[in-house]
Amino acid sequence: MSEFDYDVIVIGSGPAGEGAAMTVAKQGAQVAVVERHMRVGGGCTHWGTIPSKALRHAIQLIGELRTNPLFKNLNPAKANGRVEVPQLLSTARGVIERQVAMREGFYERNSVPVIAGAACFLDPHTLEITEPDGSATTLSASKFVIATGSRPWRPPAVDFTHPRVFDADKILTLDFTPRSITVYGAGVIGCEYASMFRSLGIKVNLVNTRDKLLEILDDEIIDALAYHLRDMGTIIRHNEQFESVEPLDDEVLLNLKSGKRLRTDIVLWANGRTANSDTLALDNINIDVDSRGRVDVNDHYQTVHEHIYAVGDVIGPPGLASASYDQGRFAATHLMTGHCEYQLIRDIPSGIWTSPEISSVGKNERELTDEKTPYEVGTAHFKSLARAQITGRTTGMLKLLFHHDTLELLGIHCFGHNAAEIVHIGQAIMCQPRPHNSLMYFVNTTFNYPTMAEAYRVAALNGLNRLRGVV
Repeated sequence: MSEFDYDVIVIGSGPAGEGAAMTVAKQGAQVAVVERHMRVGGGCTHWGTIPSKALRHAIQLIGELRTNPLFKNLNPAKANGRVEVPQLLSTARGVIERQVAMREGFYERNSVPVIAGAACFLDPHTLEITEPDGSATTLSASKFVIATGSRPWRPPAVDFTHPRVFDADKILTLDFTPRSITVYGAGVIGCEYASMFRSLGIKVNLVNTRDKLLEILDDEIIDALAYHLRDMGTIIRHNEQFESVEPLDDEVLLNLKSGKRLRTDIVLWANGRTANSDTLALDNINIDVDSRGRVDVNDHYQTVHEHIYAVGDVIGPPGLASASYDQGRFAATHLMTGHCEYQLIRDIPSGIWTSPEISSVGKNERELTDEKTPYEVGTAHFKSLARAQITGRTTGMLKLLFHHDTLELLGIHCFGHNAAEIVHIGQAIMCQPRPHNSLMYFVNTTFNYPTMAEAYRVAALNGLNRLRGVV
């Protein structure tokens, strides 16, 4: 009989924790999950990816109803009617319930108990679990996976208890429709919400602390995003730092160090996140964290203790649900077998749900230039595709970066409707070994017509023409 209660305890039931727990369970080990919230799914399901994307989808449907001539002719009153934000937010609740029920089924079918409570380490093999009723129990395990995720960073100088001051979690409880909003922080979350609110006709100030939006992206994509946000009426202010936030009864005043004073109905603070490590008592087991609470790990996701792993947002970027799930799986595989396939997630596709959305995988032009890699570019503008013309989704482009000599795909960048789906076609080819990873795949493959996938053939032929000096 084992000296421990479980072989493995996973702390957190978001994508990273779920990936780890399911992998361990399917290999026959005794595993339990500790979740401080009453229901599984983590921030991704309850406060982040799922509700925000459900909100965005509802907003897109409203936008199509308002702009599509067919719908406007059928029912002009509804097409031009005002839709309230709380109505749209309510559409997310059903999706969340279905996601939670599905995930609860995963744990039940794999005989993985989910223990409700907040965990902290007493020693390297023992947790104290504080249950919702305040009682405490201890559990021990041979190995642990920390997958506690992250939350919006809240600077002490900002009063988030005020009903007009929000962060990315609190904004999903908005119970009225503002006329104007200032979004402080122009990272992924800030750009997504700025785009959503502006699509509803709400006046938006987007305050960026840097000199470009989303600097991780290809420069051409950044420029396209900035252009379309401004074209929608968003006011973008670069290189700004906040001085103070003054919440009033009927508005909020954001004072910037540049002297600007932005007065809007509400403020959404979207400037950074902090890891959920502060309640784990990691100092009891000599695990240090950085200024944002993030845990340092090696290539196998191990902390300073070989038997304690950490995955997902609690270890920092990329902060994507998809990557977190894979990190959980790979850490659990190493935990069980001593082998880790972490290199499989080296090229992680990004999905940014602005309007239009953005997705990319691989290198961008700036990175290839810095590396002195000889490359060429192939582009396809959506406005020239029959499918885009039929659907009316003509804004956007597909951009392929490929090696000048070998034609190997080096990066795929897409801006436009369904970009996060379109990018996976190119990703599947880019991940193949040579000579299968080649621009020629798209030249020689027949695509259904009319489809958005045809953009790959158009972009590939455009790239070949550039190589040949043909306009």
